[in-house]
Amino acid sequence: MHDLTQGTIPKHLISMALPMMIGMLIQTLYFIVDLYFVGKLGPAALAGLSLAGNAMFLIFALTQILNVSTAALISHAVGAKNQNDANITFNQSMMVSTVVGVVVCIAGYLGAQPYLDLISKDAETVKMGLAYLHWFIPCMALQFIMVSISSALRGTGIVKPTMVIQTLSILLNIILSPILIAGWGSNHAMGISGAGLASSISIIFAVALLCYYFKTTDKYISVDFSLWGINLTRIKKLLAIGLPAGGEFFLMFVYMGAIYWLIKPFGAEAQAAFGLGSRVMQALFLPAMAIAFAAPAIAGQNFGAQNYQRVKETFRWTALMTCSLMAIISLICLTQAELMLSNFSDDQEVILISVAFLQMICWNFVPAGLVFTCSGMFQALGNTMPALLSTATRLITFILPALWLSKQDNFLIEQLWYISVATVCLQALVSYHFLQREFKKRLPADNLSTKCSDELINNKFHS
Repeated sequence: MHDLTQGTIPKHLISMALPMMIGMLIQTLYFIVDLYFVGKLGPAALAGLSLAGNAMFLIFALTQILNVSTAALISHAVGAKNQNDANITFNQSMMVSTVVGVVVCIAGYLGAQPYLDLISKDAETVKMGLAYLHWFIPCMALQFIMVSISSALRGTGIVKPTMVIQTLSILLNIILSPILIAGWGSNHAMGISGAGLASSISIIFAVALLCYYFKTTDKYISVDFSLWGINLTRIKKLLAIGLPAGGEFFLMFVYMGAIYWLIKPFGAEAQAAFGLGSRVMQALFLPAMAIAFAAPAIAGQNFGAQNYQRVKETFRWTALMTCSLMAIISLICLTQAELMLSNFSDDQEVILISVAFLQMICWNFVPAGLVFTCSGMFQALGNTMPALLSTATRLITFILPALWLSKQDNFLIEQLWYISVATVCLQALVSYHFLQREFKKRLPADNLSTKCSDELINNKFHS
């Protein structure tokens, strides 16, 4: 367990974010390898991968319920020095994740076809998406166990073991992808199905390593099956914090699905291009997201310990770091978009649409960094409803004008990207407003002023 209530905030952010960033950068390489080999199978395969991959936003929505609530409650318990409370939260989270994982696996196989039929009219694209999902669904189901363990450890201030295991898992995925997709060394190419199978094998490997880690290492929290009985009080606490955060990702699933549906008339090439551009964009976001993901544990422990000044300091440093990284990424997309995308598809129309997407959408990267930071702080404070409301604001202000434009004779795909930029900027303003309101409600002013006075006295004394 790492005590994050002492020491400098920037140091804690960097020390926690660095291992996550390394893991995320390796995950970026995994995205690139997957895109490279699937892209060579043609626009239909790339579109199928993108449409099926969008289903992960739905899984993210469900896992986020446990991810956010488990980390928040455990960080509060650690800050309050209540180990028993932390263990109850962890074991209830593990129990729920196991049950939900089984349900997701069953629902995935039953619902894959209707989902793909809804957002694509190209039969070959649907066929490719189904081939991928058939092997990828076990990976989605096992995400719940992974998230429960990693979020619990993050709440105690520990990120390195999880990141090492996830990194090894991703490296295995990278090795398996060309072997299974293209048949390297085996002369048996599975095509897009191989991409799904590679992911499922790697996640099974990661879960096995995590279970071994918990069995052989002393930790602040541990698996205790006697605590797996249904604890309605604790489950209600998990859902109270987690459901709005999960709803936030569910709205992103709806948002992405709406875009695929809106650009359906432009054909498989347009859907492939959007899928390619959005995947590259998500990969570029990972370093900034690592900083934002580190913030809830730091701010959460200090909130639990009633060190409210350090909570606000965590926000300021996180916002500065994430927005600075996003500004750098924006410049890269404006100047090097074609260079980044040209190797992923031989179809020039796909590349042209994808380049235009990145060069337009990058104008919302800096406000997106502020959104990530605010979302992390809402998690730390134990109230994720404002994040859900800000995402709902973005969704409504995007879909209504987008639907109207799609009915016009001169509808262009680029118009969707302009609307997206405007709505993310609006979301950033809404999120910041909600966060300032939460600070006033949850961080007592007298405590803040006392902390500031104490720090000034200490500084004068030491000088």
